[in-house]
Amino acid sequence: MPVVIQYVVERDGEAKMTFASKQQADAYDKMLDLAEMMQEIIGRSALLGESQTEALSLYLAQQKDELLLALQGKAKTVKKAREEQAAEPEQSADEAEPIAELAEAA
Repeated sequence: MPVVIQYVVERDGEAKMTFASKQQADAYDKMLDLAEMMQEIIGRSALLGESQTEALSLYLAQQKDELLLALQGKAKTVKKAREEQAAEPEQSADEAEPIAELAEAA
């Protein structure tokens, strides 16, 4: 019988996502931490509803590298990153970002 190791990312006692590698689980957990911090900042503005704030926070956390470049005023680098991202082949369903799962859970 094969032994399968799975890494589960949990938030508030609820399993959010399951990964085959610890590195992927850690990266996803860090992304959720960042999204949580951003949600707190964006939520202070009262410009968006709770679900919109959560969705925007998750999106910005996923785009962390590009966002950091933009905040540093490196517009040319951001444009280049966008072009490189557009040139990448689309992800398969197995590799796709698990945000849809989070949106359904909310």
